[in-house]
Amino acid sequence: MSRGLAAITDRNFRWFFLARAITMVTGSMSSIALAFAVLEIDNDPLSLSLVLTAFTVANVVFLLFGGVVADRLPRALVIQVCYVLDILSIGTIAVLLFTGTASIPAVAALAAVNGASTAFVMPAMQGIIPQLTSPENLQQANAMLSFVRSAVTIGGPVIAGILVTTVGPAWAMLVQMAGWLLAIPILALVRLPPPVGDGGFSLFADLREGWTEFWSRSWLVAVVLAFMIMNAIHVGAWGVVGPYIANNDERLGIAGWGWVVSAEGVGVLLMTLVLMWFPLRRPLRFGMLGMSLFAIPLTMLGVHPAVVLVAIAAFLAGAGAEVFSTGWNVAMMENIPLDKLSRVSSYDMLGSFVVMPIGTLVYGWLITHADPTTVLITSGILYAAIALATVAVPSVWRMGRGEAATVRG
Repeated sequence: MSRGLAAITDRNFRWFFLARAITMVTGSMSSIALAFAVLEIDNDPLSLSLVLTAFTVANVVFLLFGGVVADRLPRALVIQVCYVLDILSIGTIAVLLFTGTASIPAVAALAAVNGASTAFVMPAMQGIIPQLTSPENLQQANAMLSFVRSAVTIGGPVIAGILVTTVGPAWAMLVQMAGWLLAIPILALVRLPPPVGDGGFSLFADLREGWTEFWSRSWLVAVVLAFMIMNAIHVGAWGVVGPYIANNDERLGIAGWGWVVSAEGVGVLLMTLVLMWFPLRRPLRFGMLGMSLFAIPLTMLGVHPAVVLVAIAAFLAGAGAEVFSTGWNVAMMENIPLDKLSRVSSYDMLGSFVVMPIGTLVYGWLITHADPTTVLITSGILYAAIALATVAVPSVWRMGRGEAATVRG
């Protein structure tokens, strides 16, 4: 078996990979479907920012509890239960759209349910991967998952754009529901040992233990603090301003925005192929340098939102983001104890996401009260400055890999 695909030899990883691939294929159009579903109801960027804020607030509120649950209960079961909740919430939005009874408050409430469910899925996903494969195959396993994610991101947004402009966003949501329905029984085939721990359960004690593990690592704290601001910029400038410009600027358009998002996926895809065979010996150093590239499409979106130019910039940003994504996951999985990994991941996610609701609200307001070009250029400069400053943190700059991972992986 080629080294790049070595993780697939593990039975549990094969079943998990199949289930995850299905949900990534069907869910790749979800963000575009939701964004334009909201704009179909009310073509107002503030309405879109309110729905995204509802999702993010619910996600942030439940993240820490999700980390505790994922460390204490079988992680595959946690994911399955959450998929059921996702089917119910997204399915209800689709029904409301089909019947013409959808409203911004109703969609926001259902998006909040989906956000709460995601708060349990994400720590469980992060914690389950080291249980599925050997340590030397961790980078390959993460790169393989990223490969599928990026591959479907290339076509998913384009298909979503076509569906939205022809039959409406509700159909894309039905496709996503089908993916969850298929993934639930496949995850039942994953056989893992019971969760590591003393069998006791104390929410506050477990949270305190996870916080101690998180706070004791300067590289972890530094990167999370950086992403606290970077994600707020991303979700506001890219997630709110981007679709609004696409919906109102002929140079981009809804279908063009789908191509832009797909181009980002191409960049991720090609980089995953590289990372499946070549180990990242300095995962955080090169990861944060890669993240700084997102300033390019962000600035281009403000300067000249033409499809080709923004798509090329998004391609570069996607490649850089994948360097960080794989490097960060491997750094977490190699340096955090398995029985605390989901809790530490939940603190990572909480810190990274906590300002995102403010970002969506601020950018929803800014785009109606300030010049979009100025907003986006300023955002790009700030984003790059934060990413590059983080590289200067000694523990981020020096972070390496274990000997087994770099020699055998």
